[in-house]
Amino acid sequence: MTRMLASVADVFECDLVLECGADWIDVKNPHDGALGAAAPSTVRDVVRRVAGRTPVSATIGDCWSTPGLVPERVAALAGSGVEYIKIGVDAAGPLEAMARAFEAVIAKSPDLAIIAVWRAEALPLAAQRARLESVGLAGMMLDTTAKNGAGLTTLLSVHELQGFVDAVRSAGLLCGLAGQLRLEDVASLLPLEADYLGFRSALCERGERTAGLSRDRIDTLVCAVRGTATTGKSQVLMR
Repeated sequence: MTRMLASVADVFECDLVLECGADWIDVKNPHDGALGAAAPSTVRDVVRRVAGRTPVSATIGDCWSTPGLVPERVAALAGSGVEYIKIGVDAAGPLEAMARAFEAVIAKSPDLAIIAVWRAEALPLAAQRARLESVGLAGMMLDTTAKNGAGLTTLLSVHELQGFVDAVRSAGLLCGLAGQLRLEDVASLLPLEADYLGFRSALCERGERTAGLSRDRIDTLVCAVRGTATTGKSQVLMR
């Protein structure tokens, strides 16, 4: 079953999305890029608030092509209690150096589950996926880096997305899809059977990722991902 991941900026947003039935909580700073890092104290607060009810992940900031930043940023979250850490990687960047950075953080903090977030603007080749699969990842996902640009379903065809999902899941890893997803994307993405679909802007007032969350939008999207009816009046527009 595909789960609905909601990106939150603090414990107040966390409370709201949990009340609405989100399946996965992701902690980030939406004011600081696609994978903007929240303060470690915020991550700890969210982990305590969730109290094991859903998986919790956190991002380490936009360092897609700067592997030297990865170890320190992961270390900053190592004591937060977060279950998954999401690290961006660019298929057009220094992949071997990034793979070695992944190996280093996994060796140092084996209790942390690492999810590699590939830039949807540069779909990885099979050999590139295989190199990162070899480091001991928990999962892989796609996300867009330009949040004012084309969304995932504009950048990539359903066929390309299905190929990515199938390859990642065949490797025994979690697979996620995100990137300015809209309500109307859900029907075409659910049959791909990714482990989760990730949303931020779609949950926010006016579809703006740095605005406050909207209960109506969250309710509508949770119901869409679960394939259930909703009486909500609002429309989820964008991630």
